Amino acid sequence: MRVSVIGCGHLGIPHAAAMAELGHEVIGVDIDQAKVDRLNAGECPIYEAGLPELLARHTTSGRLRFTTDIKEAADFADVHFIGVGTPIDADGRSYDTGQVYGAIRQLAPHLARSCTIVGKSTVTVGTTSQVTALAQRLAPAGTDVEVVWNPEFLREGHAVQDTLRPDRIIAGLTTAEAEKTIRTVYAPILDTGVPLFVCDPQTAELAKGAANTFLGLKISYINAVADMCEAAGGDISSIVEILGIDPRIGSGGMRPGIGYGGGCLPKDIRAFTASARQLGAAQAAALLRAAEEINESRTDVALSLISRALGDRSLTGTRFTVWGAAFKPGTNDVRESPALALAQALQQAGGIVTIHDPQAVATAMVRSPEFDYADDLSASLRDADLVVLATEWPEYQHASPEAFVGLPASARLVDCRTVLDPGPWRRAGWTVHQLGRPGA
Repeated sequence: MRVSVIGCGHLGIPHAAAMAELGHEVIGVDIDQAKVDRLNAGECPIYEAGLPELLARHTTSGRLRFTTDIKEAADFADVHFIGVGTPIDADGRSYDTGQVYGAIRQLAPHLARSCTIVGKSTVTVGTTSQVTALAQRLAPAGTDVEVVWNPEFLREGHAVQDTLRPDRIIAGLTTAEAEKTIRTVYAPILDTGVPLFVCDPQTAELAKGAANTFLGLKISYINAVADMCEAAGGDISSIVEILGIDPRIGSGGMRPGIGYGGGCLPKDIRAFTASARQLGAAQAAALLRAAEEINESRTDVALSLISRALGDRSLTGTRFTVWGAAFKPGTNDVRESPALALAQALQQAGGIVTIHDPQAVATAMVRSPEFDYADDLSASLRDADLVVLATEWPEYQHASPEAFVGLPASARLVDCRTVLDPGPWRRAGWTVHQLGRPGA
């Protein structure tokens, strides 16, 4: 099929490359000419495992190209995926869907024949019906323009894998013709046995918010239990293992630490909480808000642990090395990064902060230029009084503590992601503190 992908960011670029990998002819649309030029040259402006290779392969083959001309995409494609951003609105609670409506307003006047618009952006329930009305009013093809809502469930750092081998596909639609289109465009994936859930648009819209909010609830819950372990002297790692063996619960997503971040979970949970209030589900809204409050408290919890690790020493004037800037491993995305939030809190308390990250130094420097940054892991420890592990990159989890024994000033480590085996570090002379775990 001929496919367009409107919006080329963390969602749109992997989706466009994956559609080309599935055999479709694809045109990506973005308003940023410099980004389009880089993409057409096969250069990937975001970090995702496997994405640079996929992008280069299909821009070279001619199956994938990019443009700033939305009319070119309208004339070319039969299926138009909308992958623009839906950041949190100025009210701090709901989605700003301006880019979605903006894309429809630009695209629809050029739709002169039957086609399908497929929304992938995360939106407030009820958006699909409004988008459908707008598109059909503006398009010369009128009611021959179908609208489907097909929310993405990508994990940053795994976007290529999650697009090509998802655990499910959801399609919110109202006609048999729209279902036929979805089955055709995703046929290579569906043929492998991946389930397709066909439902009404409002169910599809709510399903995305419900999924991400549940992940946030799990993270907030296990962090609350970690706080109880801190108070009681229990071991959160053992509790995670005990809970995780229950098939009704599972350990996935139950890693205690400094909370969730990124471009999806924070805004999706805020917006889903707001939707609960708007729908009159007051108890649901209270439960969801409690999860938010736990997440918002994690920086203070980490600061308390760091203060205990320093003993009588003040945070003021202390040199901190923060390992991690990305909100999670596998991506260079620093939006709402707990690691950067903690670094900022340390600096506001008078600390001197140097940050290391395997992939996100460049993006972090743009967002937070006030910090010092180090590209080399060993060099990042130079003159440090205390190391804070804030993003659970494999490079930190698999680092050899013996390699740093020659740096006695940095022999104190606070593992805010509770991922290290503290034994080897302590045997190498390090003092290790972890959230929700006893001993130093």
